Amino acid sequence: MISVALVGAGGKMGCRITDNLMKTGYAMRYVETGQRGVANLAARGLSVTPAQDALSDADVMIMAVPDTLIGTVSGASVPQLKSGALVVVLDPAAPLVGKLCMRADLSYVVTHPCHPSLFSDEPDPEIRKDVFGGIRAKQHIVCSLLQGSEQDYERGAALAREMFAPVVNVYRVTLEQMAILEPGLTETVAATLIAVIGEALEESIAAGVPREAATEFLLGHIHIALNIVFKQIDSPFSDGCLKAMERARAIMLQPDWKRALALTNVRKESEAITGHECGLRPQPSGQRSEIRGQRLFGKHDVLPDL
Repeated sequence: MISVALVGAGGKMGCRITDNLMKTGYAMRYVETGQRGVANLAARGLSVTPAQDALSDADVMIMAVPDTLIGTVSGASVPQLKSGALVVVLDPAAPLVGKLCMRADLSYVVTHPCHPSLFSDEPDPEIRKDVFGGIRAKQHIVCSLLQGSEQDYERGAALAREMFAPVVNVYRVTLEQMAILEPGLTETVAATLIAVIGEALEESIAAGVPREAATEFLLGHIHIALNIVFKQIDSPFSDGCLKAMERARAIMLQPDWKRALALTNVRKESEAITGHECGLRPQPSGQRSEIRGQRLFGKHDVLPDL
């Protein structure tokens, strides 16, 4: 039986993972120090294992802690792991900027959920309410081998399937590619523009449009636009819409806005996300097999649900 130490088990992400892994065949140890987190676990009938006891002979350690704490927590926990253990990290930001404590005798896998698609074919409206995934709604996930062998990657991907179940596909990407997806694509670009749409709605309401009318009008038109852009329907934007979009770009977007997705900017965003931490062990030279010597946008492996 594979023993798994889940660090931060009672937090927001930790509880989501706990709820799934407690139903599997993994031998779970729940590590939590926060009072609220301990209470969350107790409400599930689970007890906390002290970090030293949980980590010393664990086969796997999952770090379900905030990005700003990855350096501190990994610096305290990684030295306690046995040689050959697998470390699973849930976000690429800290590893990308060297704030994850590394050991040459450990393997590392980074994984993150795609979350259920906006274009879900799920007929049950209750399942569609699971917008984060990991409860009932199907989703895909991404995985990256930071350090270790192909067998280590397979171990990590198999565990990630259980963590974020129900999972359809596991998309294998490099660490840099995952960072371009988040924070780059989803947070720096998409979330920012969506927030601007929300601000524009409020401007329309301030101009006198009734809130309910403005909201329903906007959401309906967003639905059409998303279906057009992502080719869910065989229909173009109208000529008038295309002209409005062209004029709007000159007002709303900088000509070089795509630099937001450049790896240099993604690294800066990752630095900001993780905060400034010192005293961490440097990444061992030559160990990160999927970071050096590969094209940024290479071929992806897709592992279908079995």
